[in-house]
Amino acid sequence: MLFKFLLNLLIDLTIYQHNNILDTPIAYISGVGPTKAALLEKDLGIVNYYDALMHFPFRYFDKTKISFIKDLNETQEYVLLFGKLVNISEEGGARKKRLTAQLFDATGTINLVWFQSINYVQKNLEEYQEYYVFGKINLFNNAYSITHPELDRKDQVQNVMGMQPVYSSSSKLASLGINNRSFGKITKAIFQKITPEVLYEFLPQSIISRLGLLPRNSALFQIHFPESEALLQKARYRLKWEELFIMQMQIGKLRLQHTVQAGFVFSKVGQYFNDFYNNHLPFALTGAQKRVVKEIRNDTLSGRQMNRLVQGDVGSGKTMVALLSMLLALDNNFQACLMAPTEILARQHYQSIQTLIAPLGIVCVLLTGSVKGKERNEILKAIHSGTVQIVIGTHAIIEPKVVFKNLGLAVIDEQHKFGVGQRAQIWSKN
Repeated sequence: MLFKFLLNLLIDLTIYQHNNILDTPIAYISGVGPTKAALLEKDLGIVNYYDALMHFPFRYFDKTKISFIKDLNETQEYVLLFGKLVNISEEGGARKKRLTAQLFDATGTINLVWFQSINYVQKNLEEYQEYYVFGKINLFNNAYSITHPELDRKDQVQNVMGMQPVYSSSSKLASLGINNRSFGKITKAIFQKITPEVLYEFLPQSIISRLGLLPRNSALFQIHFPESEALLQKARYRLKWEELFIMQMQIGKLRLQHTVQAGFVFSKVGQYFNDFYNNHLPFALTGAQKRVVKEIRNDTLSGRQMNRLVQGDVGSGKTMVALLSMLLALDNNFQACLMAPTEILARQHYQSIQTLIAPLGIVCVLLTGSVKGKERNEILKAIHSGTVQIVIGTHAIIEPKVVFKNLGLAVIDEQHKFGVGQRAQIWSKN
């Protein structure tokens, strides 16, 4: 019941994306506007509120503690400092203009430098005021400095400490002022505009409780604004689990749709299989081989189309399992084929299988791109007439001119080397 419920629910998984506030264009967020919105769509695929919420940070800056200037060292990368701003001045000519300032606390002084947006930055700086300063420290001439730091005036912010998200962006967006802080403000503004119910919770409460998962709305908030390392890890786990869960349900839905298709019934185990198994099998089957052959046999009795992956190490006997399966098809008056990704591999299969089935009088042919002219035409006619019982080849098997009389079983070797569409073309052969 749960499986069917979840599969049906997949149809509605995107319901929260449509016909609600999450569809609102990102341009409507304060500070974005049409120009920035167009670039967000072009560079990051962010069109609406939902897209912005799903643009997750790829790392976080640790702003959970304030460092003293005297304790700075080369092992540190990004630091949060607190102190008074002094000595604000412009230096250099018109082309090499820069803005400098110094931050001092009770333990020392550090230089702050800006090379871009100087006029804008200077308007927002006030000497002898206390600031929180965050940025990447540099060592130059035995003195530490921070280039283009983030500054928050103490009397104008409530709290700057915590874990600051870092988002993927582009140089063009950065030039328009869309940086980590901007993304944070955009995301926070969206959360202020929506209610938790808008972020549709599609997992059953039983699964959430059993696995200890965060609710979806909480996980999305914590991934952007983690209140602690523990909550960040919980949010990551929930969203990763959710992504894999959806993927598995989609695969399950496709499998369910596929397996309900009617398949041919191999009602009997006949002369070909029994003669080969009892008199010509070159070695005794392992327990695993017997189990897999039995499972395939049960599939061919079910009346549903079989779609099975046989996996094993080199030399584990996969080809023998494939041959026994093809003999089952032949016993029920069907043809079988085996498609390999290269001509060398196809020839190897042809030679080994031809040797194994020679005593049975089975007609087996090799069809590859190098088979041409009169020989190819004769093979195609024999396949169409049903004279050929087993076809072994390459991509040539799925060419439109190859028409089987009654193909009942297809085996694809190294299926990952074929496209989904190529593998599916074999179904169209019968």
